[in-house]
Amino acid sequence: MGSQGVSACVWLLCAVLVADGKNVLLIIGDDAGFESDVYNNTAIQTPHLRELAKRSLIFKNAFTSVSSCSPSRGAILTGLPQHQNGIYGLHQDVHHFNSFDDVRSLPLLLSQAGIRTGIIGKKHVGPETVYPFDFAYTEENSSVLQVGRNITRIKLLVRKFLQSKDQRPFFLYVAFHDPHRCGHSQPQYGPFCEKFGNGEPGMGRIPDWTPQYYTPEQVQVPYFIPDTPSARADLAAQYTTIGRMDQGIGLVLDELRSAGHDNDTLVIFSSDNGIPFPNGRTNLYWSGRAEPLLISSPGQPRCRGEVSQSFASLLDITPTILDWFSIPYPDYKVFGKSVTLTGKSLLPALEAEQPWTTVYGSQSHHEITMYYPMRSVQHMQYLLIHNLNFKMPFPIDQDFYVSPTFQDLLNRTISGRPTNWFKTLHSYYLRDRWELYDRSKDPSEVKNIAGDPGYHDLFLTMQEMLRKWQWETSDPWICAPDGVLEEKLDPPCRPLHNEL
Repeated sequence: MGSQGVSACVWLLCAVLVADGKNVLLIIGDDAGFESDVYNNTAIQTPHLRELAKRSLIFKNAFTSVSSCSPSRGAILTGLPQHQNGIYGLHQDVHHFNSFDDVRSLPLLLSQAGIRTGIIGKKHVGPETVYPFDFAYTEENSSVLQVGRNITRIKLLVRKFLQSKDQRPFFLYVAFHDPHRCGHSQPQYGPFCEKFGNGEPGMGRIPDWTPQYYTPEQVQVPYFIPDTPSARADLAAQYTTIGRMDQGIGLVLDELRSAGHDNDTLVIFSSDNGIPFPNGRTNLYWSGRAEPLLISSPGQPRCRGEVSQSFASLLDITPTILDWFSIPYPDYKVFGKSVTLTGKSLLPALEAEQPWTTVYGSQSHHEITMYYPMRSVQHMQYLLIHNLNFKMPFPIDQDFYVSPTFQDLLNRTISGRPTNWFKTLHSYYLRDRWELYDRSKDPSEVKNIAGDPGYHDLFLTMQEMLRKWQWETSDPWICAPDGVLEEKLDPPCRPLHNEL
């Protein structure tokens, strides 16, 4: 595995055969984090991710732009933040969020350029006209358990796609549903569906899966999760489904190799958002935004398994894939406003370390009832979060609420027992309008320095960076919460005099 320091090899010697590549395989986990030995978690076995990492560039500073499932998948497949593409929250059922009809998504642009597109697993975005795929096996036409967790079924669908007589270059998106929780909807399978397909009575069997089980004592508890028996048992169940995803990744890569595409396909692995634990998913703290990111280029590059410190955003995936296929981003408008990508191609990082030190975040909803708009910018070690709805308590999503970890945290708080957590529920629910953290001194992000006179100039600079990005991405929330946007007036942000 690559060193944790960044070797000069990766940016001075690493030859990437971009010209010879013509296909892309994008693999996305569902609520997966750093539960992998690739990212120094020695408690869990992920041999297939480790093998992929040996021929990949390993990004140490990769972040989602939004910590929620549908909005993140929309951002990945459009290169546009949630407030710009229209998927403000979850897509399914009563939530009903969709991208704007005129958005040009990655699969749409690739299809128009003659690239064959396929998706296997969790789609969770719409409408179909914005996200068309030539080959699709998703929750829209199949059981998501079968196309997202049954790794044997996934393997066979990948084989079917790759054995097509259509010889056009391809983009294949494999979206695992693991390790997403399922205890709220299908409790018989366990909190993380860790029993699904394991061969126990009533669970069915996934032929290609060899379940790996962990004890609560074996897991590594991240700083942002309470160190309690309930949370440890929850993490142990999560590890089992991470293992299923890892074995599935191995099967997918074996199919790619068997089909003769091992040396002409760019492979990207990441996840959509933070893990479903306290301070994780639905938050714009590091624990809600930070993602694994591996990019493997085809051919025989001279450097493998190296670690990059360059900042990357999941908003960069669309421009990276368009760059790979040499497809320009079109000139078009949505609601009369020109649309441009604020992300960048990550391909230059495969040749040389890049001076990228800034990423942006934007969140508005998760479930329809979870209105808590936030915007963020991380520049180097500094993280600024703007909580627009800061006078309301931070909301809790349904599947996390019934989880063993949160119920234990809730019960301990109510009864006055120690929570073994780095925050209190009170401080978690009720947040300041502006949060500024120096992660070099405060990696857990507990000391808000937004009001510290010593950081005043930095605070103002980062506020301006965030506002500039919001204007560039046509953020409807640009004037909130103490102003209203009136674009035909000057200045366009008109004061509300609402005592904020």
